[in-house]
Amino acid sequence: MRNALVFACLLLTGTAACSRYPSGPLVFVTNERGGSVTVIDAKTDEIVDTLLIGPRPRGIRISKNGKHAYIATTSPLNVKARPEDSRVVVVDTSSGKVIRTIDVGLDPEQLAVDRDEKRLYVANEDSGTANVVDLASGQIIASLITGIEPEGAMLSPDEKWLYVTAETSSTVTIIDTEKLEVANTIMVGARPRDTAFSPDGRFAYVTAELGRTLTVIDTAEQKAVTTIPLGSDEQIKPVGVLCSPDGRRIYVANGRANSVSVIDAATYSIVDTIPVGNRVWGIGLSVSTGKLYAGNGLSDDVSVIDTASGEVIETIPVGHGPWGVAVRE
Repeated sequence: MRNALVFACLLLTGTAACSRYPSGPLVFVTNERGGSVTVIDAKTDEIVDTLLIGPRPRGIRISKNGKHAYIATTSPLNVKARPEDSRVVVVDTSSGKVIRTIDVGLDPEQLAVDRDEKRLYVANEDSGTANVVDLASGQIIASLITGIEPEGAMLSPDEKWLYVTAETSSTVTIIDTEKLEVANTIMVGARPRDTAFSPDGRFAYVTAELGRTLTVIDTAEQKAVTTIPLGSDEQIKPVGVLCSPDGRRIYVANGRANSVSVIDAATYSIVDTIPVGNRVWGIGLSVSTGKLYAGNGLSDDVSVIDTASGEVIETIPVGHGPWGVAVRE
């Protein structure tokens, strides 16, 4: 049915811009080396589209209303970051149509967007800054110095704080989003990559790729309160992290260990380790289906995990070098 609709659109307009995706949850996967985004129907786990976005798409976020995907692009691997490649591409999640590109500063990696889509926050790896973009004007309104080589950017649930992880300085920079200034800097494990918050916002969980740990930060005190070791296997290199909607479980992508750790958020113990594809990087959770999607950057596929059973129920071939995963409910 969808193919027939696309064909009709091609006849009428010469493009597939009027094609519509299935209603319900969709999974968007950035393929870093393929320059594309794979779109997956989370009900059927079938690919519904592949979007050619531009060089090296990495960080991706879905707006709170589910209407837009914000995708960070930069220059190809082994090429020094160029301003002309450093963009955030905004995609309509109902059609896959690119509706806007935004200049966000040099070498964006991960990003965050507020619930009203008024501001975009970007970690700019090469320039060592977190840039804040006013989405109405498209202008950078603040450029804040962070740690060295910032990679992750995540807003707290109340959107008062932006946490920026910097891999080389092993720090988390906490930015006050009202004052647009750095409020604090916290030392964490070696090479921090990503942050997740508990649903109530009391705790932040930060992965340390080289430290093989997960740091727990008390957000009220703005200090690290404990460090969770993820194992002695030297292949464990945690990157992606997220928290279940009920706050009871923390999921961590273990990189070259080819597994996802499931951590009890009350006891900080590892309750399960789920084997997935090669070099699992980004992860995303579909709340409505109860499925976790893990992007495997070296096997070029996505592992679909049933969170109730802890089993991989599907493996989906995607583009070259899947990096980021985001879910539109």
